[in-house]
Amino acid sequence: QVQLVESGGGLVQAGGSLRLSCQASGRTFSSYVMGWFRQAPGKDREFVAHISRGGGTTSYADSVKGRLTISRDNAKNTVYLQMNSLKPEDTAVYYCAASVGSYSSPELYNYWGQGTQVTVSS
Repeated sequence: QVQLVESGGGLVQAGGSLRLSCQASGRTFSSYVMGWFRQAPGKDREFVAHISRGGGTTSYADSVKGRLTISRDNAKNTVYLQMNSLKPEDTAVYYCAASVGSYSSPELYNYWGQGTQVTVSS
């Protein structure tokens, strides 16, 4: 069982930056692939990025490549999403999730946080 709590969302102007954090409970954090997803109003939840158990392999949606960076600190049971050069279309609720495999489909993630709102103004 893993419990996830996101933080770091907020309101930022286009071109600005935010860093999201996701704190996990439990002693098995390092055994999970961690992912970030987002959901804008009226849209399906979409894949943003995921990172391997040791942090050495990452994968990104094409829409965020070069602007968003996922990382993790297994000693702190935390996964991060550094968000730079933000655009209004990045506005969404951002969720972190844990999975036993490296998937981009949200249906294959076992545990989810409650989400944190990111709003980018133009």
